Amino acid sequence: MTLDSRVNLSNCDREPIQIPGSIQPHGCLIACDASANLVLRHSVNTPQLLGCAEPINGQTLHALLGQEVAHDIRNALARTRDASRPALLFAVRLPAGGTFDIAAHLFKGTAIIEFEPASTGAAEPIDLARSLIAQLREIDHSPKLLSDAARYVRAMLGYDRVMIYKLGADGAGQVVAEAKRGDLESFMGQYFPGSDIPQQARALYLRNPIRLIGDVRFQAVPLEPVLDPSGEPLDLSHAHLRSVSPIHCEYLSNMGVGASMSISVIVDGALWGLIACHHYAPRTLTLGQRAAAEMFGEFFSLHIERLRTRQQLEAAEQVHSSLDALLRDANQSPDLASFFQARLGEFKSLIACDGIGMAVQGRWSALGQTPPPAAIADLLPLVQSLAEGRTWASHQLSLVHPAAQDYAAQVSGVLAIPMSQHPRDYLLLFRQEVLATLDWAGDPHKTYLTGAYGERLTPRKSFALWKETVHQQSMPWTEQDRQFGEAIRAAIVEVALHNSELLANERSKAEVRQRMLNEELNHRVKNILSLIGALVAHPSSESQTLRDYVGKLKGRIQALSLAHDQVVRGDGGGRLSTLLEAELSPYCSGAEAIVLSGPCVVLDARAYSVMALVLHELATNAAKYGALSRSGGRLHVEWTIDAGNACEIVWRESDGPTVRAPTRGGFGSVLIDRSIPFDLGGTSQVEYLPEGLRGVFRIPARHINVVDATDSAPAQTEGLLPEAGLEQLGPLSVLIVEDQLVIAVGLEQIFADAQIDDVRTAGSEQEALRLIEARAPDIAVLDVNLGSGNSMAIADELTRRAIPFLFATGYGDTLSIPAHLREVTVVRKPYDPASILSNLRRLLEPS
Repeated sequence: MTLDSRVNLSNCDREPIQIPGSIQPHGCLIACDASANLVLRHSVNTPQLLGCAEPINGQTLHALLGQEVAHDIRNALARTRDASRPALLFAVRLPAGGTFDIAAHLFKGTAIIEFEPASTGAAEPIDLARSLIAQLREIDHSPKLLSDAARYVRAMLGYDRVMIYKLGADGAGQVVAEAKRGDLESFMGQYFPGSDIPQQARALYLRNPIRLIGDVRFQAVPLEPVLDPSGEPLDLSHAHLRSVSPIHCEYLSNMGVGASMSISVIVDGALWGLIACHHYAPRTLTLGQRAAAEMFGEFFSLHIERLRTRQQLEAAEQVHSSLDALLRDANQSPDLASFFQARLGEFKSLIACDGIGMAVQGRWSALGQTPPPAAIADLLPLVQSLAEGRTWASHQLSLVHPAAQDYAAQVSGVLAIPMSQHPRDYLLLFRQEVLATLDWAGDPHKTYLTGAYGERLTPRKSFALWKETVHQQSMPWTEQDRQFGEAIRAAIVEVALHNSELLANERSKAEVRQRMLNEELNHRVKNILSLIGALVAHPSSESQTLRDYVGKLKGRIQALSLAHDQVVRGDGGGRLSTLLEAELSPYCSGAEAIVLSGPCVVLDARAYSVMALVLHELATNAAKYGALSRSGGRLHVEWTIDAGNACEIVWRESDGPTVRAPTRGGFGSVLIDRSIPFDLGGTSQVEYLPEGLRGVFRIPARHINVVDATDSAPAQTEGLLPEAGLEQLGPLSVLIVEDQLVIAVGLEQIFADAQIDDVRTAGSEQEALRLIEARAPDIAVLDVNLGSGNSMAIADELTRRAIPFLFATGYGDTLSIPAHLREVTVVRKPYDPASILSNLRRLLEPS
């Protein structure tokens, strides 16, 4: 039975291509025993090609080829350890005449020796390959590597078309680079089903990296005998001359191809793809050219492997860097669900996908190409049942979820990443059907001649078959995609656990802090009342008028109020010097009584609030019992930055009454001793020296920032304004937007005292816009937060009408004010009449 009658399209995947029993006619072959001594088989063209007399089988190798040639072949076989790398001998002259290139290898106990007519200048193609490899080495970008490699191989071997064909995870392949003769159509982008290269052919490409067909219409030269006496065929897996499948020859012939060669691209021990060469007339390469092609292919494979490894490492570094940044921000977020949903675009960039969705706490958010919202309710239970707390992926969603057939053209693949232990919290990445992303560069209407095996054996029919096999499939998720998904899952779960621990810890601390604050409130109220009483009772000079006395008293009380207001607001911290001035200004009785010195240190909100409590306690104690309790007493406060970048504050009193340590520690002493260590992780030390109290307080570096003294910083306390702030502003129409009636009435009273009679008040955005539309005001005061909304739309309308306004807020920050309105003046609640009127006057002044 001939091979043609045994093989057809129904069984070509089982074709024994490694034991064809024949070779191609551009050379001859002999097979010897393992010691390369006795000839056991030969191709029937051997006598004619080598000029040997019959019979050949049974002769010794040295009798057939001469002692010297046989000796050289045995030595070459001795040097060859791998059958996939046959020993090569160039330009060997045989005793019977003729010069040949010889390839010899040992496989399965048989020495296989191939002969081809010698070529001239075997070193030339190898030298050319070395030159091209040197150029290839400089390329560090995959697309350029592929396109240049195709051009280099065509220049080196002279084929009409050279394609680089990449295999996918499912066995299908695509032409990813091409160099061709100008009049040929392009196959760039062409896809082929996995069946175009049967499994046994793939295995053979791994064993033998070079496969040559000099003429697709060749007449096979049989071996003699085809089977040995035990009935075993000769395995030609590593032979250059091996015959090829008639099915494959017809495939090439249907395209008009006359000759072909392929170079295996092997990456990480697996068949990555092929460098496929086509010629439209017969073309046989010399052994030297094939050796050069093999050398080039091996370097190309190594270079792809190197670039792929580098790209994977860079991608992994990018993913982990992005995750680190994302999760650092997440750790600061009070609402993780909203935070993660707002960052969908950043998650989408970590793994190649067409769309992304997040289901968390019963809320669904999506970006890009995703299933219809109505389909999510059915999809999530399926994901839950399959994922089981781990990352799960499918590139054929409709196979496991038939309902997905309805939207398979939009979404065919899903990668599911659990976000927590809750059964419906998932990050879902989606990929489109692969046909939707197809970029086909060839002629879709091109037809080809067909042979005896039918229309299946043409590129376009293979392309059509591939389209059928990948219907309702996406590009598969790679192992790296899964690893990245698992990294995202682990990171999200870690942040969720960390936030849970922080919340539990903060709840515990908050309870302790609340008890301390309740005690502090009671303590401070008594202190404040006592302090105000002392200020009122403080004797004045006989020459001082009642008006002067009231003015000074009012200024001291207001300075004290501003310091307390900052503590309550805790609005982002502020300068240490500002805090000291606010706490100590009520006790300034002379130019040298209080001295402050140190760098420009900005405290964060937590430190500012804590230090306000401590400094207030120190100041009131100094005023009641220490250096500030009598004339001539001095206080020196100095702060420095130590070697650990912490701020050390030294409080030193002198020239006051003799100091004695208290016999009983009250709550104030507890506050001074424990607040900084407990709340800030710093240290607090107080010494009751006879000449005056000395305190040393250390605030850790994480709570401070040292800035240039000239840097601008947001004012944390409003300065005492002169009485002139209450002067009349003239006839004005003022709009107040405030949702708290008591506050609105208080503000109306401020304007009434300034003799501004045209004042209108709105408690909501809608009411304010209606009042503006009815009659535009001259100026406006807008509360930032209005119950469930804010006043930004009102601010935009006033800006459009060029009406000046200012914001009012009782909150400690301006995060709720958008960037384009950050330049608007902000006044703090509770309102100070002088501050309100002074700021309004500045807004009305011509610019």
